[in-house]
Amino acid sequence: MENRSSVSVFLVVGLSDNLEPQLLLFLLFLSIYLITVVGNIVILTLISFDQRLHTPMYFFLANLSIIDIIFSSVTVPKLLFILVTAHKSISFSGCLTQLSFFQFLMVVECYLLAVMAYDRYVAICYPLNYALIMSKAVRFGLVATCWISGILNSVVQAVSISTLDFCGPNMVDHFFCDVTPLFKLSCSDTRVGETLFMMVVIFAGMGPLIFILLTYIKIIFAITRISSSRGRIKTFSTCASHFTVVAFYYGSGIFSYIWPTTTYAMDKDVKLVAVLYTIMTPMLNPIIYSLRNREVKEVLKKVLGVKGIK
Repeated sequence: MENRSSVSVFLVVGLSDNLEPQLLLFLLFLSIYLITVVGNIVILTLISFDQRLHTPMYFFLANLSIIDIIFSSVTVPKLLFILVTAHKSISFSGCLTQLSFFQFLMVVECYLLAVMAYDRYVAICYPLNYALIMSKAVRFGLVATCWISGILNSVVQAVSISTLDFCGPNMVDHFFCDVTPLFKLSCSDTRVGETLFMMVVIFAGMGPLIFILLTYIKIIFAITRISSSRGRIKTFSTCASHFTVVAFYYGSGIFSYIWPTTTYAMDKDVKLVAVLYTIMTPMLNPIIYSLRNREVKEVLKKVLGVKGIK
């Protein structure tokens, strides 16, 4: 497991080599980051503040908010530093640390989104037994499984990268340290590492997505059996926020990770797509859940002491 690399420092290319838009990009991503942190803290505060939000669905949402705060903090501060200083270097240990946290949180979010889909399935298909099925022990167990799965993936990916040799060049063609760009820089045989990574993509990425889609098929069938159109719309609205988040997260994530690592090219389009699931989605999650959720808006209205929130 000893690393024999001659490279001790990597240079992160970033989003653009053009110096002109750097300040504009800095202001844009700084604004997004602040909205992300503040928005998710507001969600966490509201869930803690009101007993009406002490339900399984909001317990999972609180975990999603925690993930989103840390997730964006793994990549955005370093990107902001690069944009404002043009100092692109990152140590090997710093790069490995960023990669480990990113891989950890990415898998946790994939599994958590699947758990949230299961929660909506139970609530709609088994409403009378919902409290029993989604007991406190069950939901804590489900969330713990998500976090443990992320830790295992993080360890596997960190070991996989740390055992490779890097002889130069040292330019990471991305705006953060990720597995696939580092595979391309290694002078070692990366076939084992690439195979492990594709297994993670399949089992920890596509697996939860397939589960979510199958769950929503069952939910849709259950909704079609509701007699009134108003009842169908009201029931489906409880899933709309979650489904929107899944669409944003997986829609961009699949584009970046579904291609074989041997043909991976981090062009501008792929980098822009990576911005969607690493930077934009954590910001959109609290907005989506708050704007489309009546209970959250009611608690926010109570906290703010206003009557104008529709």
